[in-house]
Amino acid sequence: MSLKKFFVIAALVACGSTPAPKPTTPQAELGPAPADDAARLDWALAAPTRSAENRARDGARHPKETLTFFGLKKTMNVVELSPGGGWYTEILGPYLRDDGKLGVTGGGDIDKKLASYPSAYGKVEVRRSTPTSFVLGPDGSADLVVTFRNFHNWVQDGIEKLVVEAAFKVLKRGGTFGIVEHRGDPGMDLKAVKETGYVPEQMIVDLMQAAGFKLAGKSDVNANPKDDHKHEGGVWALPPRLTNGAKDREAYLAIGESDRMTLKFEKP
Repeated sequence: MSLKKFFVIAALVACGSTPAPKPTTPQAELGPAPADDAARLDWALAAPTRSAENRARDGARHPKETLTFFGLKKTMNVVELSPGGGWYTEILGPYLRDDGKLGVTGGGDIDKKLASYPSAYGKVEVRRSTPTSFVLGPDGSADLVVTFRNFHNWVQDGIEKLVVEAAFKVLKRGGTFGIVEHRGDPGMDLKAVKETGYVPEQMIVDLMQAAGFKLAGKSDVNANPKDDHKHEGGVWALPPRLTNGAKDREAYLAIGESDRMTLKFEKP
């Protein structure tokens, strides 16, 4: 995501917001959610908000295991950074709708996503920021900040420090920042990160600790040992992008989606 796109944010606020446009295709009304946290996550994973295309990637992205590792609970105030087209928003929106709160940064595709399903996303908030006034919400208000495969984009745009510092401010003491990112080889330099999309774990750990975070845990739930991190055109050669077209396509499909680290940081 470019720096411009990161800061171009529309507002959809639960109370007093402009009504979302009616969907152009019929949708199932999203009814009451189960009371139990675990049952609610299963319910959100099975919700009609999720596209068939996105469901097909569950085996590579492991949303249930990932969100459970991050400690997601139904009453949390959660901020999702750079959601893109809203793959995880399709899960988080319904899950947090009744008892929690979801704030999302972004524009374009995510705005369309939120407008498309009022019974699921009508309470989602999208906060407005600028490069000179960059905030993710009131200081100390969020329980959990999450981001999925975005760190390399922030490095490319030179905003990674800005984003991490903003996440630290918005989190409560004891709050969690959960990160999934393409795992780079140790010792990769900045140039290699920008060219390949892979990020070495230590680069993220150092940046997070410099902002005041403490590493609270690691998970291999999104690891893929078939990925050696060395592909013509970088991580985008792999599914789902397959940017090299027909060239070595079957080999890339056999590897599957990228090898990813899943890291959990705590604000002391």
